[in-house]
Formats: sequence, C-alpha cells, structure tokens
Amino acid sequence: MKKTILITGASSGFGLMLAKNLHEQGFNVIGTSREPEKYAGKVPFKLLQLNIDDDNSIKSFTDELFRYTKQLDVLVNNAGYMVTGIAEETPMDLGRQQFETNFWGTVKVTNALLPHFRAQKYGQIITVSSIVGLIGPPNLSYYTASKHAVQGYFKSLRFELDQFNIKVSMVEPVWFKTNLGSHAVSAANGSIADYNAYRQQANAATQKGIDEAEAPDAVVNTITALIGTKEPKFSNPVGKMTGMILFLQSYAPKIFEGSILKSVKTAPKATDRKCLKIRS
Repeated sequence: MKKTILITGASSGFGLMLAKNLHEQGFNVIGTSREPEKYAGKVPFKLLQLNIDDDNSIKSFTDELFRYTKQLDVLVNNAGYMVTGIAEETPMDLGRQQFETNFWGTVKVTNALLPHFRAQKYGQIITVSSIVGLIGPPNLSYYTASKHAVQGYFKSLRFELDQFNIKVSMVEPVWFKTNLGSHAVSAANGSIADYNAYRQQANAATQKGIDEAEAPDAVVNTITALIGTKEPKFSNPVGKMTGMILFLQSYAPKIFEGSILKSVKTAPKATDRKCLKIRS
C-alpha cells in the first residue's frame, strides 16, 4: 500500500515543490494551506485548510483529515516563516509570534496527530528546520531561537516515541531558493542609532545568503530518502559546507566566529529592506 504523507505549508514555495515531487513518485500526498480555496484545481493533490497558529483550526483540520483518510504514515512539518532584524530592535510581540508559529504551531500540529500514530503503532515525523537551528548567525535571533527550540523539542520527543515505532527526523537546510526569504518579516525599524552601520551590513549579509542560495532539490531528495529509510537519522543537515560549518563551530570556534564576523563586514552594502509576511 502506498504511503500517505501530510505536508504542512504545501501551497507555495518549498512545500509545494516537495508535495508535487512526492505525488509524482506515487505517494498519496495531502497538503495544507491557510487558504486552500485559492489553489483549487491548481495542485494535483488534496489540500486542506490549516492555520497552525489557531487551536480551533488545528482541531477542525484534524477532524477533516481523518474523515478524508484513515491512513497517515508520514507527517512533514514544513509551515513557518522567518523574522529578520537586530535582536534588540525586534518588538517583543513580533518575537512571540515567531515562536507561536515556528515552535508552538509545529508542536500543536504534531501533538494533534500523535494519537493516530500511537494507535497504529508506527509513523514518521520529519520536521523541516534550518541550519540556524544548529548555529547562531546575526540578524536572525528570533528565527534562530525558534529553530533551536524545535530542534530541542523533537530531540527529546524521539525517545518517548521510540516505543511506538514512530521515527523522528530533522532536516536542517542552509539557504535554498524558496520563498522563505522573500516572505520574511523584517524588524529593521532603525530604532537604535548605535546599530545603524551594523544593521545595514547585517541586512546585506542576510540578503547575500538568500541571493546566492542553492536550488532546493537537495532538500527534496533528503526528505524523500528519509521516507524510504527504515532507520532514518535524527539530524540531517543539507547543503554546501554544512559539514565544515558544524565542524568549525565544534572544534575551531574562533575560526567559525571569525568567518561569521567577516561575512557581515564584507557583505555588499545595501539599504534596509522590508518584506511582507506571507505564510502558506
């Protein structure tokens, strides 16, 4: 029997690419979107309404999901967004909302589906995190913190779920060409003059990473391989230089820190850039 795979945030960007790829491989794919009616007839897989920030939406989604299918083999947590900006200048409400979506939203959707996985005595949870869940670059403090929180949560959860044959994995990409950067929320209000020069450099360094990002095929291939693996690894960094980045952080921290500082100082100058928040 072909596996049924649920992908959150599947109406655009990376989630859409992953969903289409798995559908073409013959998997039974179910995606979620905040506004699925906008994509009616435009995607080849089932798309259900879900706002991971809303408890009532999660409850309604779970009920609808299991009216539609009795089988669920894999959950891919993909929905989320990115806040950029200097930590001290970022409003607390914006920081809290970053956690509400990236951490609490992911946790609540996962918890809503765990009773199903426990009852059937098997399942797989793959969460799309980020390399910043393993390191801490500047200008991304709240995004980084939310991804560290997600990493820690699933790092513990995997042991609790082992008795039910539920496998847990994280995928930690570097920058890839998706809509994450273009749909980011900038906190660059310029409220603290002491950061004026650094803010411009940090924004330029962040934008440089987005502009030079790789095509996302490697992430799709990594997730597909995890779905087909009996004993998937927990941590799966993806992208060029990930091994070197993590090695330097652990065994040559001064070199690692120096390279981060240099990347900010030498980034091409750019004006502060604000983006609209649009989430799948």
